[in-house]
Amino acid sequence: MESRRWTNKAQPQTLQIAVFLLYANAVFLGLDLLRAGAFPPLFILAIAGLVGAGYGIANEQKWGYLLGLLMAFSPFLLRWYYLGFRYVFAAGLLSLMFEVALVALIVHPQSRDYQRIWFK
Repeated sequence: MESRRWTNKAQPQTLQIAVFLLYANAVFLGLDLLRAGAFPPLFILAIAGLVGAGYGIANEQKWGYLLGLLMAFSPFLLRWYYLGFRYVFAAGLLSLMFEVALVALIVHPQSRDYQRIWFK
């Protein structure tokens, strides 16, 4: 019987930390929206995408890994689209550290090899 899980301790450390960062980013984005008192649909989709990517990766689904890649690169892509190439890394230092760490963990060779072999 296949069980569904929010985290997976059998995965490499790089994927485990990536899952936690995806969930943490969703929580922080939700808190920012609550503090602002506005709920734009794009941000609601971003929260759902972050949680869905973490859940998909934890359950070893290829779509979860692909969604995780998209969600990891999305802050950079959105800044490039709306602000231009010069502002791709124009974020607060702490936010930028978490964004770069998430990208590094998702594209790390150990993560890529594990998902290529074990993900369905």
